[in-house]
Amino acid sequence: MSSPVQSFTYLRPSALRADDGRTSLGLQTCGGLTSHGLTPFPRFFSGFLTAPEAAAGGLLAVADVAAARYYQPLRPGSLDPVVTGNGDRLRFESFSACCGVHARLDVLPAGIDGEMFGTGTTNVDVNAPLREALAKVGGADPLHLAVGPDDVTVTTFDGPVVEKKVPLPERWLRGFAEVQVISGAFDLRAEVAAGEAVRFLRALPRGAKQALWAVPAGRSLRLTARPVAGAVCLPGADRLQALTRILRHALALRVYGPVVGPRSTAVSSAWEIELPGMRLTLTLSPDPARGFSGEGAVLTGLAGDTSGEDADLISALLAWEPRIEIGELVAGSGLTAERVRSALVRLGTGGRIGYDVAEAAYYHRELPYDTGRVERMNPRLRDAHALVAADAVTLDGESARVVSGDRTYGLRLVGDGSCTCQWWAEYRGGRGPCKHLLATQIVRSRATGQGSGAGSAGPASAPATSAASTTTATSTTTAGSTTTATEQETNR
Repeated sequence: MSSPVQSFTYLRPSALRADDGRTSLGLQTCGGLTSHGLTPFPRFFSGFLTAPEAAAGGLLAVADVAAARYYQPLRPGSLDPVVTGNGDRLRFESFSACCGVHARLDVLPAGIDGEMFGTGTTNVDVNAPLREALAKVGGADPLHLAVGPDDVTVTTFDGPVVEKKVPLPERWLRGFAEVQVISGAFDLRAEVAAGEAVRFLRALPRGAKQALWAVPAGRSLRLTARPVAGAVCLPGADRLQALTRILRHALALRVYGPVVGPRSTAVSSAWEIELPGMRLTLTLSPDPARGFSGEGAVLTGLAGDTSGEDADLISALLAWEPRIEIGELVAGSGLTAERVRSALVRLGTGGRIGYDVAEAAYYHRELPYDTGRVERMNPRLRDAHALVAADAVTLDGESARVVSGDRTYGLRLVGDGSCTCQWWAEYRGGRGPCKHLLATQIVRSRATGQGSGAGSAGPASAPATSAASTTTATSTTTAGSTTTATEQETNR
């Protein structure tokens, strides 16, 4: 199946220029949702980077991930990174073409000195000449940064424009949704100082096929082949290669992940390098052959008791804050914390919510896509709704039966639940619930009066976009127009 083509239009190429003794980095923008609505060429910031060499390396690392395909590297990707202005900081994000690595550079208040002109999300042009120029940035001279065109009054093109056309499969959007749910379960597992961080990262084995585990050992980390208590999974050490660009500027390495034990299977993890006034974070999927788009972490939130009205209400309370406080949303909405979190999951399916593991907080971004789009792209959720519509679920206390095709499956509903289907036997919940569990969750939700189930009230509203607009903000990756069998989501 062919992929839709996304067109990016920039007023001019992004470039690093030297004028009157001042070096200036101009990042051109292409469409986006801002606090003022849909804007063709948003302007977010003009000022100086306090650590220019580290910032240049961080931007290159994000671009490296956007251009990489770590699983079966057949060809490079070519989609431009996303930048979000959150009032006091800038966040640059990208996905690898295989959708298995998410990169984010947070330029914090201490890393910028200038004027923020607005808040919102847009794509930025990162072209080959700019990459070459960024690689030559030194640390001695100040670096001026402009995110957006210098002339904010421009409304028409008065010269040559830059256009890029790239295949845009929808897997990347699902990846944005999955990452914010998965990383929300992470805690800080290890922190090491700069010297030990450099030693550890440079000594990582190349080409390792199996997942490794990093264990705190004194002031450093050591690798083991088996999970132990307190360890953090490192699934595909080669996928941390982008961090090598900024190691000479590193202040510390922090590693985040879920709780694991001796029998744990490979899981996702996040690896954060602290830089002067910045943080660079790489989040890895559980296996190089698994993109985030098929992890299924959002499915429970979509099939639970959160209604479209909950998501609408929470959406109205978002205000481009760099930190979304659950308590404040609870107070402002009157919803429970559980319903607020589920509403954030639903909004996250439209790319409108991210999660910052360093601050253990959500943040607001806006991509102009229908929130219900990911629901329609999830085969398990579609199949679960079909089972519910067919009256195939029978509840019996803490168990249930689901008739699917010519088979009847037994389910236990204690804890995260279990099922007798082949999907559950293979993944044990490691890739989200099966369609039978999802159908049961929807039926239980309706039976207890907690909500109408995922999708019954319609998707949460997304910002309206003009059909005539040719410059809409999009994601950060091509995600590859070819999908291998191991990358495809199946559910038997």
